[in-house]
Amino acid sequence: MKKNTTKATSSPAPATKAVPAKSPAKKKAASAPAAKTPARSASTAAAPLPKPVSAAPAVTAEAPRPAPVQSVVARPVQTTISARIDVGFGNTLYLRGEGAGLSWDAGVPMECLADDHWQIILGESARGVTFKFLINDVTWSVGADYTQASGTTASYSPQF
Repeated sequence: MKKNTTKATSSPAPATKAVPAKSPAKKKAASAPAAKTPARSASTAAAPLPKPVSAAPAVTAEAPRPAPVQSVVARPVQTTISARIDVGFGNTLYLRGEGAGLSWDAGVPMECLADDHWQIILGESARGVTFKFLINDVTWSVGADYTQASGTTASYSPQF
């Protein structure tokens, strides 16, 4: 049979000598007696005080920076209509219709680029345009109405 040789362990003794706490200096008051502060017992005076925990800043990995955003210049959606026709010297080609600022009641003059080349650039429109060509905003082109999607460029050869 073996003897139990295990020793009971106790916490290590503090490295400094325990000093009894000093009570604050008492002021003499004539009307009220001074209150007594409780004295620390020998067992609490010998125990070491816990160290204050300092909050160290957490080390975080720096997030990768996003790529710089490049600005995009928004170009207006323009519809370009060209006509290849010689309407004669002194005459102008007009356009009437609906969509992108056109009207069936009044024509919009087209720009003459050459003897037989006319062009108009219409502003932004959410839907396509329907139109017809006119000479001097009086004589209509023959045939059905023309249609064109918004934001496209097309060339036509109207007949009168």
